[in-house]
Amino acid sequence: MDLGIAGRKAIVCAASQGLGRACALALAREGVLVVINARRPEPLARTAEEIRRETGAQVTPVACDITTEEGRAAALAACPEPDILVNNAGGPPPGDFRNWSREDWIRALDANMLTPIFLIKAVIDGMCGRKFGRIVNITSGAVKSPIPTLGLSNGARAGLTGFVAGLARQVAQHNVTINNLLPGPFLTERLRANSRAAAEKAGRPVDEIIAERARSSPAGRVGDPAEFGAACAFLCATSSGYIVGQNFLLDGGAFNATMG
Repeated sequence: MDLGIAGRKAIVCAASQGLGRACALALAREGVLVVINARRPEPLARTAEEIRRETGAQVTPVACDITTEEGRAAALAACPEPDILVNNAGGPPPGDFRNWSREDWIRALDANMLTPIFLIKAVIDGMCGRKFGRIVNITSGAVKSPIPTLGLSNGARAGLTGFVAGLARQVAQHNVTINNLLPGPFLTERLRANSRAAAEKAGRPVDEIIAERARSSPAGRVGDPAEFGAACAFLCATSSGYIVGQNFLLDGGAFNATMG
């Protein structure tokens, strides 16, 4: 299926690994010119080269902290008029809300609510003027089914979701769409790291922990990041302009509801 976005320009945040990388790769396969960012220069450069080698696409790495003004400015300098923006940032740590300070909350809001909003603010009017824009926010399955120990993430990402719900309907008439992808468990380095920590604590093999997680899903497995990237690319397609302000849950059916 030709998504009709060859030659378009994209910024994909936090894309050196995991779901961000999967989104960047899927877009590059469609012929999109991709700017990717992450904090660490070396892994980012490796990812850019791997995507170039596989797809032949133009991939520009920008090593920066996207949660800062300076980082956002660097990414936008590399791609000042993006047609596609994929917002992504690592989630805050788990814990008990009784132990979180105001600074903890501000960091969570900066990374998972305010940074996407400021990037949207920087690009939205240009997209409206050019009559094409696709914005995809990677949030979390916890937006629909909150995880008690992830209160910082629950709060910040729910705030972004509420903001997007209003804005998406204001810009849709200009062929600019804003939608959210809500991942459940995917086989990323973060899932492996969390599984290793759980395995060490329980004195069990890490593969057993991952297999246990897989069995808890109706799909009987954890997700493949490539599946997530494909969903992102689909939302960015020329033909996806009638999909507005939606929250797409990719969790193998773990969230049990008649309506999402």
